[in-house]
Amino acid sequence: MLGIPIGWFGIPGGFEWIIILIIALLIFGKRLPGTMRSIGKGIVEFKKGLKGVKDEVDEVEEDIKNIDDKDVEVK
Repeated sequence: MLGIPIGWFGIPGGFEWIIILIIALLIFGKRLPGTMRSIGKGIVEFKKGLKGVKDEVDEVEEDIKNIDDKDVEVK
């Protein structure tokens, strides 16, 4: 054991992220832009899917309100 507590290693700061980015560029080279592009497209598709689900939920809620207003008489 080295005797170094794990608590000394925290979340990387600004300079550390720059070093990590440089290392990633050196390792991945030409593949990195394509990978980032794919991740971006995946995020966009995920957001579109969430919006589609939200639209469906809103549509069902509107249908329920219309059914309640038309079919139920409140006395």
